[in-house]
Amino acid sequence: MPLLASHTGHALEAGLDEAGRGCLAGPVFAAAVILPPDFSPRFLNDSKQLSPQRREALRPEICANAVAWAIGQASVEEIEALNIAQASYLAMHRAVAALPVVPAHLLVDGNRFRPLAGFDHTCVIGGDGLYRSIAAASILAKTFRDEHMQALAADFPAYGWQQNAGYPTPSHRAAIQTHGPSPHHRRGFRLLPSPRNASGSESTYAEYDE
Repeated sequence: MPLLASHTGHALEAGLDEAGRGCLAGPVFAAAVILPPDFSPRFLNDSKQLSPQRREALRPEICANAVAWAIGQASVEEIEALNIAQASYLAMHRAVAALPVVPAHLLVDGNRFRPLAGFDHTCVIGGDGLYRSIAAASILAKTFRDEHMQALAADFPAYGWQQNAGYPTPSHRAAIQTHGPSPHHRRGFRLLPSPRNASGSESTYAEYDE
């Protein structure tokens, strides 16, 4: 089914999504994107349904054609202090605040959001597979966060963040067990595998996204 251009009919409707909520390491990123109504590039979809190559190809197209876009993030320290849900909302709020154009409505992926003063919002479960603006936000949040984790991996190569982006893959947990946690790990998360899940096949980190 083709993605929808708008939920409310507002020309300045901003789609919001986050990346990194389920990670063991690194910040949580969020993106806010306002798209023109006629912008519908081929392959635009929920970032989890796209290959890394497709996401990277779409990112410059989204950035070049969007009415406005912005990235926000919340640090590991903020995740630990607030909890991951509240830190995700904080990252989204920061993305909205960074937009050079004030949106008329916020269209948020998921079923919960902390209201932002001065903005009406609508939560949409599975919105990144329904609305173009949320799909675009999911792609920007994912690609900018993956890029950030690749940079961190240069200083902490043992954890494989250039491949797993901080998600709880078996090899990532095995590296934590061998080397201990880094300063970028979320100490409040279960970093080590439970005994019954200590073994298992390596899988794509996309499945750990919510």
